[in-house]
Amino acid sequence: QIPKDEHILRFLRARDFNIDKAREMLCQSLSWRKQYQVDYILQSWRPPALLDEYYTGGWHYQDKDGRPLYILRLGQMDTKGLVKALGEESLLRHVLSINEEGQKRCEENTNIFGRPITSWTCLVDLEGLNMRHLWRPGVKALLRIIEVVEDNYPETLGRLLIVRAPRVFPVLWTLVSPFINENTRQKFLIYSGNNYQGPGGLVDYVDKDVIPDFLGGDCMCTVPEGGLVPKSLYQTEEEPENSDHIRLWTETIYHSASVLKGAPHEIVVEILEGESVITWDFDILKGDVVFSLFHSKRAPETSHEEATLPSTSAAGDNTQLIDKTWVLGVDYSRMESPLVCREGESIQGSHVTRWPGFYILQWKMHGPLPCSGTSLPRVDDVLASLQVSSHKCKLIYYYEVLASKDFRGSMSSLESCNSGFSQLSGATTSSSQSQSSSHLSR
Repeated sequence: QIPKDEHILRFLRARDFNIDKAREMLCQSLSWRKQYQVDYILQSWRPPALLDEYYTGGWHYQDKDGRPLYILRLGQMDTKGLVKALGEESLLRHVLSINEEGQKRCEENTNIFGRPITSWTCLVDLEGLNMRHLWRPGVKALLRIIEVVEDNYPETLGRLLIVRAPRVFPVLWTLVSPFINENTRQKFLIYSGNNYQGPGGLVDYVDKDVIPDFLGGDCMCTVPEGGLVPKSLYQTEEEPENSDHIRLWTETIYHSASVLKGAPHEIVVEILEGESVITWDFDILKGDVVFSLFHSKRAPETSHEEATLPSTSAAGDNTQLIDKTWVLGVDYSRMESPLVCREGESIQGSHVTRWPGFYILQWKMHGPLPCSGTSLPRVDDVLASLQVSSHKCKLIYYYEVLASKDFRGSMSSLESCNSGFSQLSGATTSSSQSQSSSHLSR
């Protein structure tokens, strides 16, 4: 379709009215729209039922300036589950339909209010955001979506209101902000905790009677609440769209490891500056394991304990670092309580380091705890002991260290937050002593 004057104006603004650059950007976008039939997406695209239930976004009236208001409850969205169940292409197409619908609503509001309305407002609620949302393939998909939207829908975002930003937000912001145009970043308003309430908060931009109920307003919001996507809906590895995608990231980013009875798998991360963030992401493929994080001022030495195993072929990728002569509390210290991880679970977590030194991530086989004379063994522990008869657990993992200088957020704001399991998890726990958090998904 031939672009309207207001559409051409958006591309001129995006290129600071440099006519040659704006023309090039517009021509590339028109070619892209023709190639992918974007002009007809509102008529042809029908979101899968899974998106209707688990995609936590939707349109919700308008802001005080008459801009259409889109609400995205990103913290409640199972981004990993959606990517695994639908693939990148379906999510991208859905986001494109949202942008096309936004332009249509702007035209409608222009007629309703009698003045030009060329952009919309997005309200993003980050309550529940955790390391699960930083799953690498999911972030990769997000960056691709941002790139497509920036190239083809410039100057359509009037304002982005981010509320209830949690401790992991600086990590996400560090990853995505370089891909966002500077003009767009200037439209971001970020509120942590309950700072969005009262003067200077949402009421400055959204009428009080439109603020959603889950943010303390009186307006009932129909945006889905999300939840975990059942793993039964995940695409199988044989399905072409997802198989290459998953295999690529497994080969290039994730490491595989075996955990054996009496032989945990351990990796060491050397921290040179006190305030850094260690992040991890791992999936338990077989058996149940216990994950722990330790700190030592001494550099551990690599040890392979294949000789003590039933067979050398069973060892796989298994490395031990903590010397058997080391004493807990003397030679090394525990940074957080052990986390029991069951077969089939995905775990994401982070730790804000306080001291330089050597941090050891450990996975060891989980077994039933010894019982006192007055207590009976738990059913789960008995079952777990039966399931690990092969004396071998398997997992894939990825870890990364982010230095404090890489953050565009405050390290002190990260440390001020309590750790805890994700709201997406079935069980909830927290620890005020630990500066780390781990999140599980079933």
